[in-house]
Amino acid sequence: MPDEITPAGFEAAAGTADWRALGTGASALFRTRTPGEGAVLLERVRVLADGANHHPDVDLRPDGVVVRVVSHDVDGLSERDVALAREVSATAADLGLAADPAALQEVELTIDAADREQVMPFWGAVLGHRRTNEDLADPHGRWPGIWFQEMSEPRPLRNRLHLDVFVPHDVRQARVDAALAAGGRVTTEEFVPHWWTLADAEGNEADVVAWEGFDEDLAEGLLTPQEFRAAGGVDDWRVLQGASAHYVTGGFDAGVELVARAARAAEEAGVPLFADVRYAGVTLRVGPPEDGWIDDARLRLAQQAQAAARDLGLRAQPAQLRDVQLTFDALDLAAVQAFWAAALGYRERGETDLYDPLLRGPSVFLQQLDAPREQRNRIHVDVMVPADVADARVAAAVAAGGRVVRDAESPFWRTVADPEGNEVDIAVVPGRTEAWGAD
Repeated sequence: MPDEITPAGFEAAAGTADWRALGTGASALFRTRTPGEGAVLLERVRVLADGANHHPDVDLRPDGVVVRVVSHDVDGLSERDVALAREVSATAADLGLAADPAALQEVELTIDAADREQVMPFWGAVLGHRRTNEDLADPHGRWPGIWFQEMSEPRPLRNRLHLDVFVPHDVRQARVDAALAAGGRVTTEEFVPHWWTLADAEGNEADVVAWEGFDEDLAEGLLTPQEFRAAGGVDDWRVLQGASAHYVTGGFDAGVELVARAARAAEEAGVPLFADVRYAGVTLRVGPPEDGWIDDARLRLAQQAQAAARDLGLRAQPAQLRDVQLTFDALDLAAVQAFWAAALGYRERGETDLYDPLLRGPSVFLQQLDAPREQRNRIHVDVMVPADVADARVAAAVAAGGRVVRDAESPFWRTVADPEGNEVDIAVVPGRTEAWGAD
């Protein structure tokens, strides 16, 4: 296409200083003081996007709004994205909102496979991802995509890293059945019905999880999943990590209207709301990333949001909901937790958990490993960061106990291992096309 532009070209264009090219398109984070401020920016973005007939992805958070521009017809960035980015930045400046590009990132995963065609269908089924060429992507642009690369020699031992996929209680069996039909197998039934541990044909594992039936000792005032559902007015919602609802909007305007109403209700109630606006649908969540639990105030916000969606004539599609978590088996939980907090820019929650403060990446859970597993994992994490923070991120990961195990492709990516050998590629996108060619 004649207006296609490289990530480096996008960042070099006038008026894009707030933006960073990451794994998908280019993003900007504008910090807000209240959900209402975020709603105002979202509504202004709608006007700009409608005028340009070019609609971004927008994530509204309690303290900020992330806008991501991408041109799907060129599978990348275009001059249309530059033009929209300039207008969005100018609008945010008019509203007195400052950009925070250093906080931007995108997390992806890579699976080393002897036969990618054999394992890809399983991961597409268990995650609800779709195939794009030789990779898998979340159709809603929320959870990590998966790259598959050829494995040069067998690594038959169990990984120290697996995925947890939280799904609604009423689609859990269907998700398990789809994964099994796509070449998966059940590796243990010990924890059924709380979760199913499944593996692809090469032994990479995923737990399909739902909170229903867990015996939790909840603090006073917190609701169990069953109590939340029984309260009424939340038929569209499902309890995953927090409670979420997904609505099909069929266009950008209806989604913006729903999220703006919900954001103003959240501000009035003093309750955090997380909303992901896509052209064809909206995902809402209540329950903060710090703990994910739901109280009466969050229940009321969910009820108000559902009422607003019904008023707008929107249809819920709960089967589209899922949350993703990375689970590491670790001998030294504290050391591994400190490393991944630094490598991912995450916050610690207790002694075994980490979370993305923007709730845009998978959570992390650490579980005790009884004996070493020295084999290199077949799964590793990729984190796409702004080029101007990559060196600092690598340094932080090393200072937290990591070591650089590969830097031949620097500055485009450096592979850093945690104290027990689990790997992350800290990567940047701008400049790759110029250095390596369009292919």
